[in-house]
Amino acid sequence: MIKKYRFLIARRITQISIMVLYVIANVYGINFLMGNLSSSLLLNTIPLSDPYAVLQMFFAGAIISFDLLLGAFFILIFYMIIGGRAFCSWVCPVNIITDLSNYLRRKFGFNQIQKKQPASRNIRYWVIAISLIISFFMGVAAFELVSPVSMVHRGIIFGMGFTWATIVVIFLFDLFVLKNGWCGHICPLGGFYSLVGRFSLIRVHHNAPNCTACMKCKEVCPESQVLHMVTKTSMPVLSGECTNCGRCVEVCDDDALNFSIKNLIKERQNEVR
Repeated sequence: MIKKYRFLIARRITQISIMVLYVIANVYGINFLMGNLSSSLLLNTIPLSDPYAVLQMFFAGAIISFDLLLGAFFILIFYMIIGGRAFCSWVCPVNIITDLSNYLRRKFGFNQIQKKQPASRNIRYWVIAISLIISFFMGVAAFELVSPVSMVHRGIIFGMGFTWATIVVIFLFDLFVLKNGWCGHICPLGGFYSLVGRFSLIRVHHNAPNCTACMKCKEVCPESQVLHMVTKTSMPVLSGECTNCGRCVEVCDDDALNFSIKNLIKERQNEVR
C-alpha cells in the first residue's frame, strides 16, 4: 500500500517540512530557512530567490541586488536539473489544495462528465506576458501582489485571515469548473517553471512493451497531455509541463513508467529526426 503512495507521501512531507521551517524561523527564531517562497535565506548564508519574481521586479524597473540575482540563479539551476515544475508538486502549498480537488473529481466522476477541457493550457503563458507588461507600466511585481501561492504561504506563517477565501475559491474552481484549473491552466508561476523544465535531466520514462493500456496513469496525471506516448512508444516525457509528481509511476502496475536520467543529446537528435 505504501508503495502505491510513496511519492505522494514524500511530496507531502517535503511541502509540510518546508512550511514548518519557515514557521519556526518566524515564531522561534530558528533560522534554518527564513523568509518566504519569493525570497529566502538558507542557513543565514545562502540566498534563494524566485526567478519569476525577480523577472517581474526587473520589468518593474527595480534595482536588483546581487543577493537576489544570485538566489535566482541558484533556484534556476536547481530546477533546470531536477525539473522545473517539481516546484509545483513538491514545494508549492497550493498543490495540496488542487490535489484534493483532483482526487474528489475522480471519486465523484466529474472527469467523465466533463470530457473536454473548456480552456487552453496556454492561458498561463499569456498570464506571464500580461504580468510582465503590467509590472513594466505600474512599476511593481504585478503577480506577487495577487499570487495565491504567496497568500497561502503568508497565511500559514502569519495566520490565515482572508487567505481562507483564496483557498476555497481555488478548491471549488478546480473541483467544479476545470480539472487542474489553477495550476495547469492559469498560474503563471507554473507556466514559468514549465519553460525551465524543458531542460531538466530527471524524467518519467515510458517502457511501451510493459504497458497494458490500463490508462491509470492518465487518470491521475494533472498534466495528462504529457503522457501522449503511453501505449505507443518507449520514450521519456520531454514536456516541461510534467510536474515530476510521480503519481503515474505509483499507479502503474505494469512497471511501464519509472523515473530516469535524460540522455539529452540523443533524445534531442531523435526529436529532430
